[in-house]
Amino acid sequence: MSRCVIISACPVSASLASALRPGDTIIACDAGYRNCGPLHCRPDIIVGDFDTAPCPAQEGDDTIILPHVKDDTDTEYAAKLASEKGFDEALLLGVLGGRRLEHTLANLCTGLGLEQRGVRATLLDERSRITFVMPGETRRYPKDGYFYLSVFPMEGRAEGVSERGSFYELTDAVLTAGYPLGVSNEFAAPEAEISLTQGILMIAQTKK
Repeated sequence: MSRCVIISACPVSASLASALRPGDTIIACDAGYRNCGPLHCRPDIIVGDFDTAPCPAQEGDDTIILPHVKDDTDTEYAAKLASEKGFDEALLLGVLGGRRLEHTLANLCTGLGLEQRGVRATLLDERSRITFVMPGETRRYPKDGYFYLSVFPMEGRAEGVSERGSFYELTDAVLTAGYPLGVSNEFAAPEAEISLTQGILMIAQTKK
């Protein structure tokens, strides 16, 4: 599978460098190019309106300067670019946390949009990993050092939700946005399995 790594501007630590693979295409978003230093990588493409950082010196065909007035965030533009270039998978770094909560929420929407366009999306920081389960899909989640396993309906309602290998298991359950039933579950086995029939789930794995 071909994979791109989208790097945005939330602070990252060098520990996340281990998530990178040889052959990844690196897309840095605006001030996200500064995160390439601690991640020990070099961007292949830089996109942004550069309202939070000056345009980097390596201007050219690999730098896309966006207008300040636009509908897409810089990260959303990078995600759409990844879809257009035919990547099968996208890892998003520097997209969780930071000073502006609304950017984290927007980046969760961007991850969902990637999934809806057929690109497997993972949002990662030092303590959490965010992924998605699409309707009719079953995904398996190795524990991999994570302790908590939380499940949220991304479209307001998810039906036929089943969880196996977790402390609180579910069978053909309904989850709604108005009641966080799926929060703070825990791994009870080396691997958990999550599926649903309708709706979309966001899965948050978090370290203790």
